Amino acid sequence: MTDQRPAPAAPAAGLRERKKRRTRDALLRAALLLFVSQGYEKTTVDEITDAVDVSQRTFFRYFANKEEVAFAVQDLVESHFVAALRARPDAEGPLEAMRNAVLASWDTIGEAIAEVVPVDLYMRTYRLIESTPALLAVHLRRSTELEERISLLIAAREGLDVDADPRPRVAVAAFSGVMRVTGRLWGQGEDASVAAIRRMTEACLDQIGPALASDWR
Repeated sequence: MTDQRPAPAAPAAGLRERKKRRTRDALLRAALLLFVSQGYEKTTVDEITDAVDVSQRTFFRYFANKEEVAFAVQDLVESHFVAALRARPDAEGPLEAMRNAVLASWDTIGEAIAEVVPVDLYMRTYRLIESTPALLAVHLRRSTELEERISLLIAAREGLDVDADPRPRVAVAAFSGVMRVTGRLWGQGEDASVAAIRRMTEACLDQIGPALASDWR
């Protein structure tokens, strides 16, 4: 008679994945806390691993370098926005869809961030990125890559060839420019909350129409 008992592989695999997730999140939290408390460039990988009591080998199992840690939650935020943009109704025009997607993202991103790190820690890290030349340079490079990704998405929504019609890239460039202004203005303010950056985002987006008007007086 054949033994029909299943091997307990799935529960064990699930436990391993949860343990790996906890280790990664602990490294991420420790790194971001050190970055915002003493500066990104002054923080070493050894200090991060010591805070979590793991080896450097463990750190590099999850992250290629400090830069990847600094932008790990930003990756989550950007993916959240892209998903929100994909979900916008087809009837919305490109700029309307991007506006509604980014505002909806700020309304719902807190819960997603909180599953990884405290929301206020992410917001402090975002400010750190804006004020650290090395990280800001990476942020601008990543923004360019994200712009191209969004341009392709907008082109697909509109049924356009992005290489033959410049409008998707132009619209996304205008939107991204407003987002960079938003981040800079918010970073200079005293309120570092999600609600504050959402208000600043909406206020800056409201100025796209007036800024394109031929007469500013």
